[in-house]
Formats: sequence, C-alpha cells, structure tokens
Amino acid sequence: MTTLANQLVQAWQQPQTRRWLLLALSVGTLLLMGFYTVTEPAHLAHSHALDGVDWLGYAVCHRITERSFIINGRQLPLCARCTGMYLGVMVVFAVVFVHGRLRWTELPPWQLLLLLLGFIGIMGIDGINSYSHFFPDAPHLYTPRNWLRLLTGVGTGLAMGSFILPALAQTLWRVPVRRAPLGTFSQLVELLLVAAVAILLVLSNQPLLLYVLAFVSTAGLLLILGAINTILGLTLLRRDGRATRWRETAVPLLIGVLLAIIELSAISYLRFSLTGTMTGFPGL
Repeated sequence: MTTLANQLVQAWQQPQTRRWLLLALSVGTLLLMGFYTVTEPAHLAHSHALDGVDWLGYAVCHRITERSFIINGRQLPLCARCTGMYLGVMVVFAVVFVHGRLRWTELPPWQLLLLLLGFIGIMGIDGINSYSHFFPDAPHLYTPRNWLRLLTGVGTGLAMGSFILPALAQTLWRVPVRRAPLGTFSQLVELLLVAAVAILLVLSNQPLLLYVLAFVSTAGLLLILGAINTILGLTLLRRDGRATRWRETAVPLLIGVLLAIIELSAISYLRFSLTGTMTGFPGL
C-alpha cells in the first residue's frame, strides 16, 4: 500500500497528470449532466443549460435545422460547420494544454502554415458550394452533406486555434517561450488524430456524446472570442506582457470571457428581436 501511495503521489506531482485529470473531470461532469438530461425527453426539452448554449451559438450561427446535428429531436447550439470549427479550436487547446505548451508564442512554420490556410480554403469552397444550393439555378459542384460541413469546419478550427493561442500567450506573458505550440508535422498528425476522434464522436449520433460535444463546441466559441477580447484589451490598455504566473492571467482572461458572453448575448437579443426565431432565417 505504501508503494502504491507513493506512486500516486509521484503521479499527482507531475503537471501533465494533473492536466489530464482536469480534462477528465470536466468531461465526466458533462457526461453526468448529459445522462440525466438525455434519458428523459422532458429534461431535454426544458434544459436550461442547453437553452444557454443555444443562445450563445445563435449569435454567430445561422442554426438552420437541416444543416445541424440533432439530439433526440433538439438541434445542437451550432450548425454542423460551426460545431466543427469550435470543436477544432478545443482540440488545439486540449492538446496544447496537456503538453504544457500554453506559454508558447510562435506561429507554425511556413509549411504547416500553408496546410492550415489550405484547410480554411477548403472550408470556403465547401461553404460557397453549400450556399449555392439556396438558389436552384446556380451551379453546384456537389451535393452538400453535414459530415462534409463538420469535416471542413474542424480543419478551419485547427487553424484558428493554432493562430490565436500563440497570439494570446504572446500578449499575456512577460517571459514567454519562443516556440510554436504546433511546430512539427508529428504534432500536426497528433492534432489530426484527436480531431478525427472528435468527428467520429459527432457522427456516431449518440445523444449523450452529442450533449457533451454541444458544450465543448460552445466552449470553443467562448475560448476564441474571449482570447481575442483579452488580446485587444491588454494591448489597448498597454498592459500586455506582464504575467509571470498563471494566477496573474486569471483576471484578464475572465474579463475576456465575460465580455464574450455579453457580446454574444447582445447579438442574439438583437437578432431574435428582428427575426423572432431561434432556428435559421425566416423563410428558409
């Protein structure tokens, strides 16, 4: 028992172990919430938690039902493409967090940068082709599918996370690590493998998994907008590059996320006031 206890203590002293446990605890909490919610139709229909993430997603996403994944008759807060984008952001965050590279400030090398920009370009092509289907007489390259929207969205999310997280680190830290959190092809392969797992989880169409991923994707939205708010705020106030410990980043990051919630809520309120619907545009 003593040996086992020592091993557990030594494992807990490893920062990477603590980061894995924090991620596992977060996902486990969402799984417990989801199990309670999706097993009862009444709970799902009147879930205040899902209402909240619906409201945040409504600010940035068209939320057309036919272009969204569904949890037992209730669509996800973000459409298939937006779900993919912000899941991609969270994949980058999770991998960088687990490996302890959140202080790393450099953009990917040019070879990886071109690949990431290519992911954005592919989503652009798929988006234009998808949009053209609103007009029956317009030329179409192929029939749009939600799995394609999800796939191309994830690629763009990987690019977004790989660009924004280093910029955030550069803004926060007094002594940052001058390396790229995504710096090698092997690291890109790792990201792609984790992203592939996320895609398969969405496509499994399991209500419990979709419930968890609904919150994860919305967290990605708050992460990216909160990071942008933090970067702009610290830069404009000339308080960038001052943090030496993680506790010193708590206030600017919290303010950035709170501003993101306020901004998204205001946009959603304005949009709902103009359209009167939470599911797509009138007439579509």
